[in-house]
Amino acid sequence: MPKKSSPEAGKRPTIRDVAARAGVSVPTVSRVLAGNYPVAPATRSKVLRAMRDLDYVVNAHARALAGATTKTVAFVVDDVTGPFYAYIARGVEQQAASEGRLCLLCTTHGDPERELAVVELMREQHAEAVIVVGGAWDNEHYRERMRYFATALDRSGSRLVLCGRPSPGDDVPATVVHYDNEGGAYAMASHLLSAGHRRISYMGFGEGLTTTDERIRGFRRAHADHGVEVDETLILPGSFTKAAGHELTRGLIAERDDVTAIFAATDMVAAGVLKALREAGVRVPEDMSVVGFDDIPLASDLTPALTTVHVPHEQLGREAVRLALHRGPEMDDRVVLGTHIVVRETVAPPRRRD
Repeated sequence: MPKKSSPEAGKRPTIRDVAARAGVSVPTVSRVLAGNYPVAPATRSKVLRAMRDLDYVVNAHARALAGATTKTVAFVVDDVTGPFYAYIARGVEQQAASEGRLCLLCTTHGDPERELAVVELMREQHAEAVIVVGGAWDNEHYRERMRYFATALDRSGSRLVLCGRPSPGDDVPATVVHYDNEGGAYAMASHLLSAGHRRISYMGFGEGLTTTDERIRGFRRAHADHGVEVDETLILPGSFTKAAGHELTRGLIAERDDVTAIFAATDMVAAGVLKALREAGVRVPEDMSVVGFDDIPLASDLTPALTTVHVPHEQLGREAVRLALHRGPEMDDRVVLGTHIVVRETVAPPRRRD
């Protein structure tokens, strides 16, 4: 039975510590790290387990000298079946392939703790870049953990990329590829207000989620600039799903008869809104205007075709990979891509009430 040893307290574990813990030779550990020499799966598993146990991170300088790299880009998403994530994923995969990298997909199922665990695992696996996609929960625990991982990834020669979410701090060594959430929501709310709508329901608000926090800011700012007071009772919490849009709309039209427009937080929410209105015999846009956010392909296929905010999904994915792999003093590590309204068939001036 090989003797298991641990590094001294406060001392960073070395490759020798990993070898001792796994019960293998130092050259075997080196082969596992380099990935350019065949190693038995059971042996590889023992080495990786020892690295996790010891929280071992490869020295970036030593890896550079050895020419070792995993050539892997990790893509961390909430739900791979969601169209928003799927089209960003396509951009990531296309750019990763063009750069000669393997794209590894990881899902979190909306659990912030699982997301943090996945980022940690990718750090241990020495992914060249870890791209985390979608809104983040705005709390200090989450920000502190992401700061830690960004720093740890940077020290090991990797890079944390936040795609579609803000940075946890100006001093955090992470690349941010965001899109103008607030500006898009401002433009869309202004579009509704300019058409004459004064009672607008915002559907799909997730308090503490950066995506909806930014969109609500744009929604509120548009109202202020048009001199219209926001009806707080019409900001309805819910998930970014078709089912949520359907349920919220059924409740809204049963309780209120003064609402003339619905701003759905996403196109999927808007799909549920349209379904509920159709079932209730409410015509769109004659009786109710409806708008969405994202401009996924479904938006143009809905009946009527949905007016929405266009998000450059694939460009977000491509930029995330490109900026992560080509860092340098001449490269900007904070990029915000523009959004714009796509006007289709679901908005009209409010119908005059007798």
